[in-house]
Amino acid sequence: MVFLASVWLVVASIHLVTADSCDNAEDGYTCSPEFSHSWGQYSGFFSVPSEIDASVPAECELTFVQMLSRHGARDPTASKTATYNATVQRIHDSVTAYSEEYAFIKDYEYTLGADQLTTFGQQELINAGYKFYQRYEQLTSSNMPFFRSSDQDRVVESAQNWTQGFQQALQEANADTNVSLPYAILLLPEESGNNTLNHDLCTAFEDGPVGDIKGNAQAIWLSVFAPDITARLNENLPGANFADEDTVNFMDLCPYNTVADASGTVSPFCGLFTADEWLSYGYYQTLGKYYGYGPGNPLGPTQGVGFVNELVARATGRAVVDGTSTNATLDSDGATFPLDRKLYADFSHDNDMVGIYGALGLFPAEVTAPLSNTTRTSAADAGGFDSAWLVPFAARMYVEKMQCGTDAEEKVRILVNDRVVPLQGCGADELGRCGLGDWVDSLSFATSGGLWDECFV
Repeated sequence: MVFLASVWLVVASIHLVTADSCDNAEDGYTCSPEFSHSWGQYSGFFSVPSEIDASVPAECELTFVQMLSRHGARDPTASKTATYNATVQRIHDSVTAYSEEYAFIKDYEYTLGADQLTTFGQQELINAGYKFYQRYEQLTSSNMPFFRSSDQDRVVESAQNWTQGFQQALQEANADTNVSLPYAILLLPEESGNNTLNHDLCTAFEDGPVGDIKGNAQAIWLSVFAPDITARLNENLPGANFADEDTVNFMDLCPYNTVADASGTVSPFCGLFTADEWLSYGYYQTLGKYYGYGPGNPLGPTQGVGFVNELVARATGRAVVDGTSTNATLDSDGATFPLDRKLYADFSHDNDMVGIYGALGLFPAEVTAPLSNTTRTSAADAGGFDSAWLVPFAARMYVEKMQCGTDAEEKVRILVNDRVVPLQGCGADELGRCGLGDWVDSLSFATSGGLWDECFV
């Protein structure tokens, strides 16, 4: 069942962090950026530097913003947490001696949970809502977003935390506001029915051989970067007998233990690896996104087509035209899919966001080139396709429309984690923007249904 619910979770202990913290609303997570920004999708949100000025041009007035957000930092998934716990227990049971640098592991107790937001992750979304209000105060001071969320617990809770930050900023700007929590959030079920905020319907993608593309690409890169690290771990943890796959699991303990700490204190696991090794680890995660859900997977971008067609409808004020993952019942009802709002806020997962980026054509092959699985490609050389730049915990995409000067037509631009991503295929200007009509025309992959017809063969 899909329903419009006024849902709210009070998290009394969460509040906006102070300016002297290395995690703050404006810049995100800034502790040890030389390696903490190389944890792929396990990185805490950080503001990605933009080659194009991300501020609203002085001669322009914003008319519309669509935000799409990933949930905040979480514990590992249930299967991963079992693997990590087994890895730690294996070390405790088999290692005969610990070198000085590794001695802390002897007393380390695995206490990470499974699937749920951490306190750090809750704070990330509160900060995100606060920042959104401030960035778009031109619109937020007199307009409320329309909220949707995929209905998995951590996503819903993230949406709720976001509204808490938004409300705090609203009250600071307008003490007499008559707006109060809880906000209404439309929940889209993940277990049944069409849902543009959760990939699940395309059986050829979910169950077919295209899933091997991701695993194969990562396995090749693992064989390139991991052996020397594995050898060092086995030397310092005699008896562990790590394979390369164990090495990646062991490295995962760094970001997960860091974001499990409410203050984001860097875990001692992180210091066991060099900054260059973390770059290779981040690239391993990037290959998983590129070949799993992005341009490197034939059906990856198709998973984002439904959301893009909803975005087109919202940006143009016209009814949704889509035959893929949209819910026709919801999208034809003005109560559950209004077309007259200036602000929209949707909440989802990292993999879904990568597919949506692909359906938007933000990282076409001629920009990213097929990412090599034998040589590390930098984010800059890959056109910005880096999982830490695109889908860290609490990632967010902003799609902006603006009216500029005497121009007859509105312009569109897209920011991903504060970085302006120049639009492709629509004659973007020096600020990465296209006219609304040209932008919509450039989305023919999505508006024609992508490769949806290949999903059920």
